[in-house]
Parts: sequence; structure tokens; C-alpha cells
Amino acid sequence: MIIYIHGFNSSSQSTKARQLSDYLATRSMAYACPDLPHRPAEAIALLSGLIAAQPRASVKLIGSSLGGFYATWLADKFDVKAVLINPAVHVQNSLKTVLGPQKNYYSGEEYILSQQHLDELAALDQPAPLRPQNFLLLVETGDEVLDYRDAVAYYAASRQIVVPGGDHGFQHFTQYIDTILAF
Repeated sequence: MIIYIHGFNSSSQSTKARQLSDYLATRSMAYACPDLPHRPAEAIALLSGLIAAQPRASVKLIGSSLGGFYATWLADKFDVKAVLINPAVHVQNSLKTVLGPQKNYYSGEEYILSQQHLDELAALDQPAPLRPQNFLLLVETGDEVLDYRDAVAYYAASRQIVVPGGDHGFQHFTQYIDTILAF
């Protein structure tokens, strides 16, 4: 079971989620990409339940941006592998700058990003990954939202692929799907 974890204000309809779904459908591989609640504690509860319902050895995570942050915590908790695509690191700090009204890009859902959201994210933050061997980091140096060097430093003990150029959406995603699945 491959579980794709989308990013902040995103959904199962994001470009990477749809590309991965289409790719895996041609290979008859089990796949899930739940639309996550905007509250971090609720998102983690939903994802934890999904993982717990599967045989542990069969679960693999792919997380993008905020989804990479969630995937890191979940991979360490459940001792499963995770591929992280332009992941957010210490996201409670970077999201301070966008506190206030938010709108999901795909569903149109509106909500207020509050200090409570940041507190829930801070509760999930770790000084470093507990099992760095369980992670594959994929970053593009042209990420306009997050500084890729933060992820490179945070996942220093993990396998890394740093792609020159690109953007936060990770333009080269389809070129790395086989690498992701091999990991």
C-alpha cells in the first residue's frame, strides 16, 4: 500500500497525486491519497488509522511539502519507509508568516490558520529523523516556497537526490517514480 500525503492547502487532486495514481493503476498497486483535514492532529489521526489498518511491511509513504513533514513523523512512529518530496522542515516556524484566512486550492474550503494549528505541528516536530535509513529525500534547488538546503541538512543521514532547478511542485516527479518505487 502506497500512501501519498499531499501538502498544505492541497488535496488528492494535486498534480503529483494524480500522476502517481495513474502510474500505479497501470501496475495494479494499492494506493491511497486521503484528502486531509486542515487540522494537523486530525490529519495525523486519519493517516495513523490508515497505516494501522494495513500490514506494516506493506505500507510505504510518499509525502510532499507539509505531507513530507507528516510522513517523517509517521515513518518514525510506524517504522516504515517514506519518500519525501520538497518536504517542509520545522513547518510550524515557516507557517507563522501565513497565519490567518486560508483556502484549499482544490476543494475551496476556507478556514483560519491559527496558533493552535502551529502548536499541533510543533508537537509533531523532531530534532532529527529517528530512522534516517527509512527516508529518501527528493528536492529541487529551484523550490520557491521552501529552502531545499533545510531539508538536505535535516535529512543529512538519509539517501538524497538533489535536482538542479525545478520548483516547489517538483517538476521532475514523473521521471523519478520508478526510483521512488524501487526505494
